[in-house]
Amino acid sequence: MPLLTRRNLLKASAVAGAYGLGIGAANRFGIASETVDPIELVAHTTQASLTDQGPTRDIMTYGDGGMPPTLRMVRGKPFAANLVNRLDEPTTIHWHGLRIPNRMDGVPFLTQPYVYTEDTYSYEFTPPDAGTFWYHPHCNTLTQMGHGMTGVIVVENPDDPMFDAEITLNLRDWRLGGDGQFIAMFKPRDAARSGTFGTVRTANWKREPQYDAPAGGLVRVRIAATDVTRIYSLKLEGAAAEVIAIDGNPVPSRFALDVLMIGPGQRLDLAVRMPDAEGAVVRLEDVRASSVQTVASFRAIGASLKREMGDLAPLPANPVAEPDLASAKEVPFILSATAEDAAKDSFCGSLGYSFWAINRVPWPGDTADPTAPLAELKLGRSYIFDLENPTPRTHPIHLHGMSFKVISSSARPVMPLVTDTYLILPDEKVKLALVADNPGDWVFHCHIIEHQKTGMTGYVRVV
Repeated sequence: MPLLTRRNLLKASAVAGAYGLGIGAANRFGIASETVDPIELVAHTTQASLTDQGPTRDIMTYGDGGMPPTLRMVRGKPFAANLVNRLDEPTTIHWHGLRIPNRMDGVPFLTQPYVYTEDTYSYEFTPPDAGTFWYHPHCNTLTQMGHGMTGVIVVENPDDPMFDAEITLNLRDWRLGGDGQFIAMFKPRDAARSGTFGTVRTANWKREPQYDAPAGGLVRVRIAATDVTRIYSLKLEGAAAEVIAIDGNPVPSRFALDVLMIGPGQRLDLAVRMPDAEGAVVRLEDVRASSVQTVASFRAIGASLKREMGDLAPLPANPVAEPDLASAKEVPFILSATAEDAAKDSFCGSLGYSFWAINRVPWPGDTADPTAPLAELKLGRSYIFDLENPTPRTHPIHLHGMSFKVISSSARPVMPLVTDTYLILPDEKVKLALVADNPGDWVFHCHIIEHQKTGMTGYVRVV
């Protein structure tokens, strides 16, 4: 992975104003105005037991233990973290889904410099939204995320309804060989298709873990799909469940879980009504694969609490600005393949290939200004992103720093969800509306990391 190249220097020069834009957003999107003791997140290598073949070496993680810790924040309350890098390469932290100031966003050469080995970087912000989010590097992402650096964020709202229990699931694959050690993170032919899948599937770094929950109780299950490739089709067997939030935001109207598809970067909050009988087991399954896979299971314990789904009050909405559709300007984006063969640097390194593009140009593109934004948005104005996916692959498209509202789809009925990551199907055209209310340069990319790193990425500028 190149640490400093001519192209990276050009990128750094081209977007140097982003740091100032982030600072200018401090009062709107929450640089902490009061002193708060920071937590310490130490990025380091370790080993972990992921298979029955003994410990897997070269795991990358944060914190003292194995899996990165679930970080708990409170909406409207300051949060601070010091990243200490003890890896042998640069890293950063991106706070996926959080609408925070630009200079806290964790993208090297766009919003902050590299955090080199043994260096420290301080993140301070106040999360404006409650919900389920996650954090990960935005540097050498395929390797660092693929080796373990994905953690869940829970932003609490004191006004949320009370549940009898909460279970958080961090869903991800590992690329391991028969000896339990890492193998090549990707295959070029697979990167040009749907991406390279892992060989070992886990929830919370365990295969098919089981968790206890109160019999007859209402359980909030928070699910984060932090894998670099895998798309899940989730269903629940053995209990009733309702979808209460998607990608950190309450759904407009709760609905029963049948089968719901989520892709890398997306989150799903369920309200599960556990069975009354002690010992009954509920299974969360992925039915997208050729055979049904149990993701995790929940065992009912104790005497039944005899709760009812109707006991559950709605989740309070997050303060996301409502776009003005009548005055919104439309911005087209085509998620395309590319015929270019030359490797392109992404925001931090390259996989050595260009397979994918936005508006038929892979990042950073052979244009007059290869580091120019995909679009320039005026602060406070409403926009409609017209996304078209003419490819035969599904793409989870993620926008940093802002949330959008789903308006319409050419392929399926849609709810007016507020989200930051939209799973766009093959041949689908979709309209996503937003208010450009967070100044800065914000990355816009496919969250299948091989697609991102081989061209399907760029950024929009809000000024």
